[in-house]
Amino acid sequence: MNNYEAKQQARKDRYLAKSQSLTEQATTTYDRARTMAEAIPFGQPILIGHHSENRDRNYRNRIHTTYGKAFSEQDKADHYAHKAEGVGTGGISSDDPDAIEKLTAQVQALQKNQDLMKAANRLIRKHSGDLEKQVSALVLAGFAEDQAQKVIAPDFAGRIGFASYTLTNNNANIRRIEQRIKQLAANQQRKPAHIEGNGYEYIEDTDENRAMFVFTGKPPKEARDVLKRHGFRWSPSRGAWVRQLNNAAIWSAQSVRAALDADPAA
Repeated sequence: MNNYEAKQQARKDRYLAKSQSLTEQATTTYDRARTMAEAIPFGQPILIGHHSENRDRNYRNRIHTTYGKAFSEQDKADHYAHKAEGVGTGGISSDDPDAIEKLTAQVQALQKNQDLMKAANRLIRKHSGDLEKQVSALVLAGFAEDQAQKVIAPDFAGRIGFASYTLTNNNANIRRIEQRIKQLAANQQRKPAHIEGNGYEYIEDTDENRAMFVFTGKPPKEARDVLKRHGFRWSPSRGAWVRQLNNAAIWSAQSVRAALDADPAA
């Protein structure tokens, strides 16, 4: 487990711990509401006009509020459990130090699929009209028999094999991932930048994979608005306004620096 993966696991553990804590709170609150409700005899109505009417109404309202609090706490527990399930499922992050290796493996897998789909279409055309030979040829090419049967089954338009749009989309994914690899490789080769400006420091941290603006104190609202407009967000853990380091962030940082240097209040 590399450093990024360890951080992801720690984040997941925090969400799970929060969910567990809220679940325990919800259970305690629910039990308290039920105990309160048990103090009222079953079927006992509010005695209208009796001296106990207001006290009884208030007590029943507290029971209702306590049940509502228990349900709200359980909803929050479910929310954090869902967030824990989502950690690490968003694909390969550029922050992962092993991202290039993982993306390269992804490209290789996609290219293998591309070659296999092309080969399947060639075999289907070669044995056109003979379903048995088509299945046998696909099995020899590496498909399981049930997969081969699905490949030669006509789609909604009556086409068999892999449609051209499937090959096109797969190729587009390959090009997109290759472009990400080039960007990440370029980032790794960049020298860390450290520029002092008018009331700020601008840093390009290749280890953190972040472009950052650091201020000695809280910047004025005008400066914060400029940062937000250009995609920079406050990071309490870093004590800086940050964006993921890429070409777009570098270009945006130049605009932010120009605005900040032109007007101290900007």
